[in-house]
Amino acid sequence: MDKYAVIGNPIEHSKSPEIHRAFAEQTGEPVEYGRILGNMDDFPADVRRFVAEGGLGLNVTVPFKEEAWRLADELSPRAHTAGAVNTLSLLENNQIQGDNTDGAGLVRDLTVNHGFRLEGKRLLMLGAGGAVRGVIRPLLEQRPKRIIVANRTASKAYSLANGAAAYGQVAGCGLDELEGMQFDLIINGTAAGLAGEVPLIPDTVLAKGGWCYDMLYGNQATAFQAWGYQQRAARSLDGLGMLVEQAAESFRLWRGILPETAPVIAMLRH
Repeated sequence: MDKYAVIGNPIEHSKSPEIHRAFAEQTGEPVEYGRILGNMDDFPADVRRFVAEGGLGLNVTVPFKEEAWRLADELSPRAHTAGAVNTLSLLENNQIQGDNTDGAGLVRDLTVNHGFRLEGKRLLMLGAGGAVRGVIRPLLEQRPKRIIVANRTASKAYSLANGAAAYGQVAGCGLDELEGMQFDLIINGTAAGLAGEVPLIPDTVLAKGGWCYDMLYGNQATAFQAWGYQQRAARSLDGLGMLVEQAAESFRLWRGILPETAPVIAMLRH
């Protein structure tokens, strides 16, 4: 069996082993997939040990995505832009390649699973941390009319927007500067939802017929999803589909096969 795993801290809650086992079963690929509780003080040692024990690839989750970016011997263009890596692959020359499949997962969930057309749309991205950095370039490649990155600390939003400006129309602002703006899609990439909170944004920012999308997911509607329902969003979605789609993209990088995601999303929902 070929060995893969997800590494993070904490890690018990991760659904990645379940997802990749389902992909392996579906495709008949000889994949064994586990969990690694990463050492907060020595992430590189954990990766080296896994490779020495025959590991071929790792998914990387909080809080190690930026360390994985620094560790990789080579980076894909999307990982380079993101400044964060969520997929490590062992190459034939024993070098480690870093990639970031988060943006591909988000775009595929929105466009393929839910039929949202990003081209020409006005997008609001809430937050300016690693989660948002990982998805901004793939979103811009879908040619939206523009993306506004809004963050509580406005300087972080400006910095992120400036770094992504080569890929499309993007600007940064503080949450308190959103008054009077309207958007067709609002994506929450902040961690506020972990505490059951919603970023402080005006109720008027969602355009009529607009959608809301939370990159977090849970057994119940997230706080931001609930906010979307209150604003009469046409759809208010959580990030479970993104989780499965980014995993499918990792699986494709490792095995050369893109698995079917719909049955796996359905399995996790129930």
